[in-house]
Amino acid sequence: MRRIFIALLLVAASSAAFAADQLRIGVQRSGTFAWQLDVISRHGLAEAANLNLTAMELASPDAGKLALNADAVDIAVVDWLWVARERALGMKLQFYPYSTAIGAIMVRNDSPIRRLADLKGRTLSIAGGPLDKSWLIVRAAASRHGVDLKRETTLQYGAPPLIYQKLLQGEAEASLNFWNFCAQLESRGYRRLYDVRQAQTELGLQEPLSLTGYVFPESFAAAHKDTIERFLAVVRQANDILLNSDLEWDALRPLMRAEDETTFLALRERTRQGLPRRSVSAEETDARALFKALVNIAEPGLVGPAKELDPGLYYHPSSSGGE
Repeated sequence: MRRIFIALLLVAASSAAFAADQLRIGVQRSGTFAWQLDVISRHGLAEAANLNLTAMELASPDAGKLALNADAVDIAVVDWLWVARERALGMKLQFYPYSTAIGAIMVRNDSPIRRLADLKGRTLSIAGGPLDKSWLIVRAAASRHGVDLKRETTLQYGAPPLIYQKLLQGEAEASLNFWNFCAQLESRGYRRLYDVRQAQTELGLQEPLSLTGYVFPESFAAAHKDTIERFLAVVRQANDILLNSDLEWDALRPLMRAEDETTFLALRERTRQGLPRRSVSAEETDARALFKALVNIAEPGLVGPAKELDPGLYYHPSSSGGE
């Protein structure tokens, strides 16, 4: 169980490694970022890039946000809507796309809930809290169906594993959870009521958008540009391995904790589908359009005082760095 966090302490033994550039990485035990970091560790990608990555275990996505604000980590995977809000409030963070994989509202296969309007008067549990990007996007799309999910449902918030259990135990009639927990629910007889990707499409997006990304302080990126670019090059190498090697996934099985082969394959394929393939500029263009749609329905406390996406939010690597 502790293998991942032992593996994430990527400290080389040679004297050259002591001169490596250090990065403090925030990572959730239940998150898919941990899988990517395990690939980096086993293949020695960080050492080859003269990087020393040290991991800080996080209990939830919100813990990553707190760690960034407290300068306890240099990099964590969080969502761009939160970054947009923080920038509008004066905290200058930057975002680089991590994954387009996205969750859904899940219900039991035999549930009478068949459409968004059927959620009225029901209990809906939400992973990640009231500022979660999927929740804000689904709310915006649902309003176009004449459904106010905030006022017409009983809401529960919690960390993804807790929300997963609430639906299994019948404490919620529907749940909006992260994609990897949705994949596990599907293997246990649950179905997708409403996919966040469908909400994106209804709000005007034609291509999948990376809602989660590697986030770091803008000042840190400016002072350690070469270090950040080497880190991003390393994660792109890891993504290539994940995309092209089935054997790599066999090595990741213990970390994935898939209950059966069906769940394992679903996690593998959805991870691969979510690997970013578009330029940062293309992602930023769509994020700008989506942000405008959300500003029109969200309270200022949810997206901050900004009416448009801050032009400095996205980190653009150098021309040789994967733009």
